[in-house]
Amino acid sequence: MHVLSTSRPSPGAARELRSVLVVDDEPSMRVALTESLRRNGYGVAQAIDGQDALDRLAQHKPWLVLTDMKMARLGGLEVLKEVKRRSPGTAVVVMTAYGTVETAVEAMKQGASDYLLKPFASEALEGVLARLEAAETAPEIGAEEGHLSSRPLLSEDPGMARLLGVAEVVATSQATVLIHGESGTGKELLARFIHSRSPRAHRPFIAVNCAALPDGLLESELFGHERGAFTGALVRKLGKFEMAHTGTLLLDEISEMTLGLQAKLLRVLQEREVDRVGGREPVHVDIRVIATTNRPLRVEVDQGRFREDLYYRLNVFPILLPPLRERRADILVLARHFVGAAATRNGLPAPSLSEAALEVLVGRPWKGNVRELENVVERAVLMAVSGTIEPEHFRFEEGGAAVLPVPTPALAASADAGGASGGGSLWEMERDLIFKTLAGVNDNRTHAAKVLGISIRTLRNKLREYRQGTESALSEPASSED
Repeated sequence: MHVLSTSRPSPGAARELRSVLVVDDEPSMRVALTESLRRNGYGVAQAIDGQDALDRLAQHKPWLVLTDMKMARLGGLEVLKEVKRRSPGTAVVVMTAYGTVETAVEAMKQGASDYLLKPFASEALEGVLARLEAAETAPEIGAEEGHLSSRPLLSEDPGMARLLGVAEVVATSQATVLIHGESGTGKELLARFIHSRSPRAHRPFIAVNCAALPDGLLESELFGHERGAFTGALVRKLGKFEMAHTGTLLLDEISEMTLGLQAKLLRVLQEREVDRVGGREPVHVDIRVIATTNRPLRVEVDQGRFREDLYYRLNVFPILLPPLRERRADILVLARHFVGAAATRNGLPAPSLSEAALEVLVGRPWKGNVRELENVVERAVLMAVSGTIEPEHFRFEEGGAAVLPVPTPALAASADAGGASGGGSLWEMERDLIFKTLAGVNDNRTHAAKVLGISIRTLRNKLREYRQGTESALSEPASSED
């Protein structure tokens, strides 16, 4: 299982001596790398070019191959491919003085673990080595034991692992990243992951939801305003661009931004200057921008709803985050993680997931993706008072709201055991389910509403309706048909 946290691994842990093969046709570079690696406790062998490296590989398999990209006899990509063919478990890090995002991505596609852009400081090399060692211990961290970061990226899907590897590489650059993906796939979490692996990791990360604010308010939120710029502007306010200075700004759901604001945003991205609303002089900002969208922006451009020049400014490095239904290997590991997190959050013992419940989860289409899975699991945790989550504890979202299902035989039997009327009408089934849920959460209406997937106001109205129905039944004479 791949466990990729948004916190950096810490170097310096005790470990066994590991061997590194340094491949570079510049003698001075080989000497400098060898000294740095030995100082950090690694065994080192040297190769003068790519062909020499492959000859040495025939004799022993190092833990890591650190290779230059451009060499006279056999380049770094060829070395990378051959190392992965002969010894898939050997890590390869490529070095290049001609680094571009495209070069790095090509190396990652061929199986490289990381890359370094020459010239680089010894700290950069040490950071790469620390990440490689942390990646080896990550599978030992279990989702059920709760040893994860508060914002982990969990995956057992090979495609997702490759995507996250590419994201780590892109994080080291200054390239603007555009993350495409359906709602609920975890686009903001991926953006935070990129920030945490970037040189700006210890600087601010500021997120703005472009869909959550009206046009006028969004402009003030992004660019700030001066005192007296408009009615109610009693003090000067810094915008999100200025707050993210030297760090990362996330523009969440960028496709929801109006064309007028898109023009202003384009100028900021081009000039790296913001004009506060009501301001007289532009303010310089140093930021890295990540944008997300749940709509295909190319289509939005073609239909005139998104500026083409802004699209190209944002689409420097696109990443497509796949929906949960396309990475089913992740459903169970995420579900188990969410069970533990929901139990901790609500002060409850963590229930187990029955085999039948696991089958239901894997078989769902998950149109709401990871967010829907988390909500469904949390409701089930609150319902599973017996200590095991069964299929009848799930409340799936249909049409935007969690529905109260017609009871299954098991649920009907449970309702009868709990004193249900057994009348069989839908109204009675709904009433019995609500009363059973209230009993299961010690009459806590807030928890009950969350379990049932309805608002607390709806729950109050339902209870009032049931109370009135009971009073009416008591006051009416018995029917002659009874």
